[in-house]
Amino acid sequence: MATRKSRKPADDAKPAAKRKPKTKAGAKNAAATSRDAGAPTSRGDSARKRKADATVARQQRIQDRIEAKPAAKSAAKKKVVQAGARKQPARVPAQHLDKPGDEGDLQLSPRFLAPDYTGSGKLEGMTAVITGGDSGIGRAVAVLYAREGANVAILYLDEHEDADRTREAVEGEGGEALLICGDVRDPAFCNAAVDEVVAAFGGIDVLVNNAAFQQHAERLEDISDEHLQETLQTNIAGYFHMARAALPHMARGGSIINCGSVTGLFGSPKLLDYSATKGAIHAFTKALASNLLPRGIRVNAVAPGPVWTPLNPADKPAKDVAEFGKDSAMGRPAQPEELSPAFVFLAAPVMSSYVNGIVLPVMGGPTG
Repeated sequence: MATRKSRKPADDAKPAAKRKPKTKAGAKNAAATSRDAGAPTSRGDSARKRKADATVARQQRIQDRIEAKPAAKSAAKKKVVQAGARKQPARVPAQHLDKPGDEGDLQLSPRFLAPDYTGSGKLEGMTAVITGGDSGIGRAVAVLYAREGANVAILYLDEHEDADRTREAVEGEGGEALLICGDVRDPAFCNAAVDEVVAAFGGIDVLVNNAAFQQHAERLEDISDEHLQETLQTNIAGYFHMARAALPHMARGGSIINCGSVTGLFGSPKLLDYSATKGAIHAFTKALASNLLPRGIRVNAVAPGPVWTPLNPADKPAKDVAEFGKDSAMGRPAQPEELSPAFVFLAAPVMSSYVNGIVLPVMGGPTG
Protein backbone atom coordinates (compact mmCIF):
# COMPACT_ATOMS: atom_id res chain seq x y z
CA MET A 1 0.00 0.00 0.00
CA ALA A 2 1.19 3.48 -0.77
CA THR A 3 3.08 5.55 1.78
CA ARG A 4 1.43 8.83 2.55
CA LYS A 5 3.73 11.76 1.81
CA SER A 6 3.55 15.35 2.92
CA ARG A 7 2.31 17.68 0.23
CA LYS A 8 4.88 20.09 -1.15
CA PRO A 9 4.07 23.43 -2.76
CA ALA A 10 4.52 23.47 -6.51
CA ASP A 11 8.08 24.27 -7.64
CA ASP A 12 6.84 27.29 -9.56
CA ALA A 13 4.73 28.61 -6.67
CA LYS A 14 5.42 32.31 -6.02
CA PRO A 15 5.79 33.77 -2.53
CA ALA A 16 2.72 35.58 -1.32
CA ALA A 17 2.75 39.22 -2.33
CA LYS A 18 2.90 41.77 0.50
CA ARG A 19 -0.38 43.49 1.07
CA LYS A 20 -0.07 47.33 0.85
CA PRO A 21 -2.07 49.49 3.25
CA LYS A 22 -4.61 51.66 1.55
CA THR A 23 -3.97 55.39 1.25
CA LYS A 24 -6.52 57.89 2.56
CA ALA A 25 -7.65 58.55 -0.98
CA GLY A 26 -7.89 54.87 -1.64
CA ALA A 27 -9.84 54.35 1.55
CA LYS A 28 -12.27 57.13 0.62
CA ASN A 29 -12.77 55.68 -2.84
CA ALA A 30 -13.29 52.20 -1.37
CA ALA A 31 -15.80 53.59 1.11
CA ALA A 32 -17.64 55.36 -1.66
CA THR A 33 -17.69 52.19 -3.70
CA SER A 34 -19.00 50.25 -0.72
CA ARG A 35 -21.79 52.76 -0.19
CA ASP A 36 -22.68 52.64 -3.87
CA ALA A 37 -22.81 48.85 -3.69
CA GLY A 38 -25.19 48.98 -0.76
CA ALA A 39 -22.64 48.25 2.02
CA PRO A 40 -23.96 48.72 5.58
CA THR A 41 -23.63 52.26 6.96
CA SER A 42 -25.38 52.12 10.35
CA ARG A 43 -23.36 52.10 13.55
CA GLY A 44 -24.29 48.46 14.18
CA ASP A 45 -23.42 47.51 10.62
CA SER A 46 -20.10 49.32 10.94
CA ALA A 47 -19.26 47.30 14.04
CA ARG A 48 -19.98 44.06 12.21
CA LYS A 49 -17.83 45.22 9.30
CA ARG A 50 -14.92 46.00 11.65
CA LYS A 51 -15.21 42.48 13.07
CA ALA A 52 -15.32 40.98 9.59
CA ASP A 53 -12.30 43.04 8.56
CA ALA A 54 -10.46 41.84 11.67
CA THR A 55 -11.30 38.23 10.82
CA VAL A 56 -10.03 38.66 7.26
CA ALA A 57 -6.82 40.22 8.52
CA ARG A 58 -6.36 37.42 11.09
CA GLN A 59 -6.90 34.73 8.47
CA GLN A 60 -4.43 36.42 6.15
CA ARG A 61 -1.83 36.58 8.95
CA ILE A 62 -2.28 32.84 9.54
CA GLN A 63 -1.96 32.18 5.82
CA ASP A 64 1.18 34.33 5.54
CA ARG A 65 2.86 32.58 8.48
CA ILE A 66 2.25 29.13 6.97
CA GLU A 67 3.31 30.13 3.46
CA ALA A 68 6.49 31.73 4.80
CA LYS A 69 7.65 28.42 6.30
CA PRO A 70 10.16 26.31 4.32
CA ALA A 71 8.80 23.46 2.25
CA ALA A 72 8.08 20.29 4.21
CA LYS A 73 10.64 17.52 3.93
CA SER A 74 9.72 14.06 2.72
CA ALA A 75 8.15 11.82 5.31
CA ALA A 76 10.67 10.19 7.59
CA LYS A 77 11.45 6.53 7.06
CA LYS A 78 8.89 4.44 8.90
CA LYS A 79 10.20 3.02 12.14
CA VAL A 80 10.00 -0.73 12.56
CA VAL A 81 7.76 -1.70 15.48
CA GLN A 82 8.34 -4.76 17.65
CA ALA A 83 5.49 -5.51 20.05
CA GLY A 84 5.71 -9.26 20.64
CA ALA A 85 7.46 -11.75 22.87
CA ARG A 86 10.49 -11.92 20.60
CA LYS A 87 12.05 -9.64 18.01
CA GLN A 88 10.92 -10.42 14.47
CA PRO A 89 12.90 -9.87 11.25
CA ALA A 90 12.55 -6.30 10.02
CA ARG A 91 13.58 -6.91 6.42
CA VAL A 92 13.17 -9.74 3.94
CA PRO A 93 15.54 -10.79 1.15
CA ALA A 94 15.25 -9.86 -2.52
CA GLN A 95 14.18 -13.29 -3.73
CA HIS A 96 11.76 -14.63 -6.31
CA LEU A 97 10.24 -18.13 -6.28
CA ASP A 98 8.48 -20.14 -8.95
CA LYS A 99 4.85 -20.89 -8.14
CA PRO A 100 3.37 -22.33 -6.04
CA GLY A 101 6.37 -21.41 -3.86
CA ASP A 102 8.21 -23.78 -1.54
CA GLU A 103 8.89 -22.50 1.95
CA GLY A 104 12.05 -24.59 2.07
CA ASP A 105 13.51 -22.48 -0.74
CA LEU A 106 13.19 -19.18 1.10
CA GLN A 107 16.46 -17.57 2.20
CA LEU A 108 14.71 -16.24 5.29
CA SER A 109 12.63 -19.01 6.85
CA PRO A 110 9.23 -17.81 8.04
CA ARG A 111 8.80 -18.19 11.77
CA PHE A 112 6.00 -20.58 12.68
CA LEU A 113 6.91 -22.28 15.96
CA ALA A 114 5.71 -19.54 18.38
CA PRO A 115 8.07 -20.77 21.13
CA ASP A 116 6.58 -18.43 23.72
CA TYR A 117 3.04 -19.79 23.22
CA THR A 118 2.02 -22.37 25.82
CA GLY A 119 -0.80 -24.75 24.98
CA SER A 120 -3.51 -25.56 27.51
CA GLY A 121 -5.72 -28.17 25.86
CA LYS A 122 -8.13 -25.71 24.22
CA LEU A 123 -8.63 -28.09 21.26
CA GLU A 124 -8.10 -31.37 23.07
CA GLY A 125 -9.51 -34.35 21.14
CA MET A 126 -10.59 -32.24 18.17
CA THR A 127 -9.83 -32.69 14.47
CA ALA A 128 -8.87 -29.76 12.27
CA VAL A 129 -8.60 -29.59 8.49
CA ILE A 130 -6.33 -26.86 7.09
CA THR A 131 -6.09 -26.11 3.37
CA GLY A 132 -2.77 -24.64 2.31
CA GLY A 133 -1.49 -26.22 5.50
CA ASP A 134 1.97 -27.09 4.23
CA SER A 135 3.55 -23.66 4.71
CA GLY A 136 3.10 -20.06 5.80
CA ILE A 137 0.06 -19.25 7.90
CA GLY A 138 -1.35 -22.75 7.43
CA ARG A 139 1.76 -24.38 8.88
CA ALA A 140 1.84 -22.03 11.86
CA VAL A 141 -1.83 -22.73 12.58
CA ALA A 142 -1.28 -26.49 12.32
CA VAL A 143 1.50 -26.31 14.92
CA LEU A 144 -0.55 -24.38 17.46
CA TYR A 145 -3.63 -26.55 16.92
CA ALA A 146 -1.50 -29.60 17.68
CA ARG A 147 -0.05 -27.84 20.71
CA GLU A 148 -3.62 -27.30 21.92
CA GLY A 149 -4.41 -31.02 21.56
CA ALA A 150 -5.90 -31.36 18.05
CA ASN A 151 -5.13 -33.82 15.28
CA VAL A 152 -4.54 -32.03 12.00
CA ALA A 153 -5.25 -32.89 8.36
CA ILE A 154 -2.99 -30.85 6.09
CA LEU A 155 -4.25 -30.27 2.55
CA TYR A 156 -1.75 -28.92 0.04
CA LEU A 157 -1.17 -28.65 -3.71
CA ASP A 158 2.18 -30.30 -4.48
CA GLU A 159 4.76 -28.91 -2.03
CA HIS A 160 5.64 -32.32 -0.60
CA GLU A 161 8.81 -31.34 1.28
CA ASP A 162 7.03 -28.42 2.97
CA ALA A 163 4.13 -30.70 3.90
CA ASP A 164 6.50 -33.29 5.40
CA ARG A 165 8.11 -30.64 7.57
CA THR A 166 4.70 -29.47 8.77
CA ARG A 167 3.75 -33.06 9.57
CA GLU A 168 6.95 -33.44 11.62
CA ALA A 169 6.19 -30.22 13.49
CA VAL A 170 2.62 -31.35 14.28
CA GLU A 171 3.84 -34.74 15.50
CA GLY A 172 6.49 -32.98 17.55
CA GLU A 173 3.68 -31.25 19.41
CA GLY A 174 2.04 -34.60 20.19
CA GLY A 175 -0.63 -34.41 17.50
CA GLU A 176 -1.38 -36.79 14.67
CA ALA A 177 -0.99 -35.41 11.14
CA LEU A 178 -2.60 -36.54 7.88
CA LEU A 179 -1.21 -35.24 4.59
CA ILE A 180 -3.54 -34.99 1.58
CA CYS A 181 -2.32 -33.64 -1.75
CA GLY A 182 -4.70 -32.07 -4.26
CA ASP A 183 -6.39 -28.98 -5.69
CA VAL A 184 -9.27 -27.32 -3.80
CA ARG A 185 -10.62 -25.96 -7.10
CA ASP A 186 -11.87 -29.48 -7.75
CA PRO A 187 -15.06 -30.34 -5.81
CA ALA A 188 -14.37 -34.07 -6.25
CA PHE A 189 -11.00 -33.69 -4.54
CA CYS A 190 -12.57 -31.75 -1.65
CA ASN A 191 -15.18 -34.48 -1.14
CA ALA A 192 -12.56 -37.24 -1.28
CA ALA A 193 -10.22 -35.39 1.08
CA VAL A 194 -12.99 -34.94 3.65
CA ASP A 195 -13.89 -38.63 3.40
CA GLU A 196 -10.24 -39.50 4.05
CA VAL A 197 -10.15 -37.25 7.13
CA VAL A 198 -13.36 -38.72 8.52
CA ALA A 199 -12.07 -42.26 7.96
CA ALA A 200 -8.87 -41.41 9.84
CA PHE A 201 -10.22 -39.30 12.71
CA GLY A 202 -13.98 -39.95 12.86
CA GLY A 203 -15.20 -36.43 12.10
CA ILE A 204 -14.26 -32.77 11.66
CA ASP A 205 -14.42 -30.08 14.32
CA VAL A 206 -12.55 -27.20 12.68
CA LEU A 207 -12.14 -26.27 9.02
CA VAL A 208 -9.56 -23.63 8.13
CA ASN A 209 -9.88 -22.41 4.53
CA ASN A 210 -6.47 -20.96 3.77
CA ALA A 211 -5.36 -22.06 0.29
CA ALA A 212 -4.83 -19.11 -2.06
CA PHE A 213 -3.55 -17.97 -5.45
CA GLN A 214 -2.12 -14.46 -5.90
CA GLN A 215 -0.45 -12.75 -8.84
CA HIS A 216 0.12 -9.00 -9.19
CA ALA A 217 -0.87 -7.30 -12.45
CA GLU A 218 -0.23 -3.69 -13.45
CA ARG A 219 -3.54 -3.24 -15.32
CA LEU A 220 -6.93 -4.89 -15.43
CA GLU A 221 -6.28 -5.64 -19.12
CA ASP A 222 -3.26 -7.73 -18.09
CA ILE A 223 -5.45 -10.24 -16.21
CA SER A 224 -6.33 -13.01 -18.67
CA ASP A 225 -9.41 -15.18 -18.35
CA GLU A 226 -7.16 -18.03 -17.23
CA HIS A 227 -5.58 -15.83 -14.54
CA LEU A 228 -8.97 -14.62 -13.32
CA GLN A 229 -10.42 -18.11 -13.11
CA GLU A 230 -7.36 -19.42 -11.27
CA THR A 231 -7.86 -16.77 -8.60
CA LEU A 232 -11.64 -17.12 -8.37
CA GLN A 233 -11.71 -20.90 -8.33
CA THR A 234 -8.92 -21.22 -5.77
CA ASN A 235 -9.73 -18.38 -3.42
CA ILE A 236 -13.50 -18.40 -3.21
CA ALA A 237 -14.89 -21.47 -5.02
CA GLY A 238 -12.39 -23.63 -3.11
CA TYR A 239 -13.77 -22.27 0.15
CA PHE A 240 -17.30 -23.19 -0.94
CA HIS A 241 -16.23 -26.68 -1.98
CA MET A 242 -14.45 -27.42 1.30
CA ALA A 243 -17.20 -26.05 3.54
CA ARG A 244 -19.88 -27.94 1.62
CA ALA A 245 -17.92 -31.19 1.85
CA ALA A 246 -17.06 -30.81 5.55
CA LEU A 247 -20.39 -29.67 6.97
CA PRO A 248 -22.15 -33.06 6.97
CA HIS A 249 -19.38 -34.27 9.29
CA MET A 250 -19.40 -31.27 11.66
CA ALA A 251 -21.42 -31.12 14.86
CA ARG A 252 -22.62 -28.39 17.17
CA GLY A 253 -19.60 -26.57 18.62
CA GLY A 254 -17.62 -26.84 15.40
CA SER A 255 -16.22 -23.86 13.55
CA ILE A 256 -15.09 -22.72 10.12
CA ILE A 257 -12.34 -20.13 9.85
CA ASN A 258 -11.69 -18.44 6.51
CA CYS A 259 -8.50 -16.59 5.68
CA GLY A 260 -9.40 -13.16 4.34
CA SER A 261 -7.04 -10.24 3.81
CA VAL A 262 -6.39 -6.57 4.31
CA THR A 263 -6.94 -6.35 0.54
CA GLY A 264 -10.51 -7.53 1.05
CA LEU A 265 -11.10 -4.57 3.36
CA PHE A 266 -9.30 -1.79 1.50
CA GLY A 267 -8.44 -3.19 -1.93
CA SER A 268 -5.04 -3.25 -3.63
CA PRO A 269 -4.52 -1.53 -6.99
CA LYS A 270 -2.35 -4.28 -8.48
CA LEU A 271 -4.23 -7.19 -6.93
CA LEU A 272 -7.64 -6.54 -8.46
CA ASP A 273 -8.78 -10.15 -8.74
CA TYR A 274 -7.21 -11.20 -5.45
CA SER A 275 -8.80 -8.26 -3.59
CA ALA A 276 -12.18 -9.13 -5.10
CA THR A 277 -11.96 -12.74 -3.89
CA LYS A 278 -10.89 -11.69 -0.41
CA GLY A 279 -13.83 -9.30 -0.19
CA ALA A 280 -16.04 -12.17 -1.31
CA ILE A 281 -14.56 -14.37 1.43
CA HIS A 282 -15.49 -11.77 4.03
CA ALA A 283 -19.07 -11.61 2.75
CA PHE A 284 -19.24 -15.42 2.49
CA THR A 285 -18.07 -15.63 6.10
CA LYS A 286 -20.85 -13.40 7.39
CA ALA A 287 -23.55 -15.03 5.28
CA LEU A 288 -22.51 -18.57 6.22
CA ALA A 289 -22.26 -17.57 9.89
CA SER A 290 -25.93 -16.60 9.84
CA ASN A 291 -26.88 -19.68 7.87
CA LEU A 292 -25.19 -22.13 10.24
CA LEU A 293 -26.04 -20.44 13.52
CA PRO A 294 -29.11 -22.66 14.17
CA ARG A 295 -26.79 -25.68 13.83
CA GLY A 296 -24.38 -24.31 16.44
CA ILE A 297 -21.48 -24.04 14.00
CA ARG A 298 -19.63 -20.74 14.08
CA VAL A 299 -18.00 -19.11 11.03
CA ASN A 300 -15.38 -16.36 11.25
CA ALA A 301 -12.50 -14.96 9.23
CA VAL A 302 -9.04 -13.59 9.90
CA ALA A 303 -7.86 -10.70 7.72
CA PRO A 304 -4.04 -10.62 7.75
CA GLY A 305 -1.90 -7.73 6.63
CA PRO A 306 1.45 -8.47 4.94
CA VAL A 307 2.84 -11.80 6.19
CA TRP A 308 6.15 -13.40 5.23
CA THR A 309 5.18 -16.63 3.46
CA PRO A 310 6.05 -18.18 0.05
CA LEU A 311 2.95 -16.51 -1.44
CA ASN A 312 4.62 -13.14 -2.02
CA PRO A 313 8.08 -14.19 -3.27
CA ALA A 314 6.20 -16.39 -5.76
CA ASP A 315 4.23 -13.34 -6.90
CA LYS A 316 6.63 -10.39 -7.25
CA PRO A 317 10.06 -9.67 -8.78
CA ALA A 318 12.92 -10.02 -6.30
CA LYS A 319 13.48 -6.24 -6.02
CA ASP A 320 9.85 -5.74 -5.01
CA VAL A 321 9.95 -8.62 -2.54
CA ALA A 322 12.77 -6.80 -0.70
CA GLU A 323 10.33 -3.92 -0.07
CA PHE A 324 7.57 -6.21 1.20
CA GLY A 325 5.95 -4.94 4.38
CA LYS A 326 7.93 -1.70 4.64
CA ASP A 327 4.79 0.39 4.10
CA SER A 328 2.77 -1.47 6.71
CA ALA A 329 1.75 0.06 10.02
CA MET A 330 4.62 -1.68 11.83
CA GLY A 331 7.13 -1.05 9.05
CA ARG A 332 7.70 -4.79 8.51
CA PRO A 333 5.80 -7.89 7.47
CA ALA A 334 4.33 -10.16 10.12
CA GLN A 335 5.68 -13.64 10.72
CA PRO A 336 3.17 -16.53 10.54
CA GLU A 337 3.55 -17.19 14.27
CA GLU A 338 2.12 -13.71 14.91
CA LEU A 339 -1.11 -14.73 13.11
CA SER A 340 -1.68 -18.28 14.35
CA PRO A 341 -2.95 -17.43 17.87
CA ALA A 342 -5.91 -15.63 16.26
CA PHE A 343 -6.90 -18.90 14.60
CA VAL A 344 -6.70 -20.69 17.96
CA PHE A 345 -8.95 -18.07 19.51
CA LEU A 346 -11.61 -18.48 16.81
CA ALA A 347 -11.44 -22.30 16.84
CA ALA A 348 -11.62 -22.89 20.59
CA PRO A 349 -15.18 -22.99 21.97
CA VAL A 350 -13.84 -22.19 25.43
CA MET A 351 -12.57 -18.86 24.08
CA SER A 352 -14.98 -17.76 21.36
CA SER A 353 -18.33 -19.52 21.77
CA TYR A 354 -20.13 -16.15 21.36
CA VAL A 355 -17.97 -14.94 18.47
CA ASN A 356 -19.63 -15.51 15.10
CA GLY A 357 -19.51 -13.79 11.73
CA ILE A 358 -16.55 -11.52 12.42
CA VAL A 359 -13.64 -10.57 10.19
CA LEU A 360 -10.76 -10.27 12.64
CA PRO A 361 -8.06 -7.92 11.32
CA VAL A 362 -4.50 -8.90 12.23
CA MET A 363 -2.74 -6.15 10.31
CA GLY A 364 -0.42 -4.39 12.75
CA GLY A 365 -2.59 -1.26 12.63
CA PRO A 366 -6.11 -0.07 11.78
CA THR A 367 -5.43 -0.01 8.04
CA GLY A 368 -2.54 -2.45 7.80
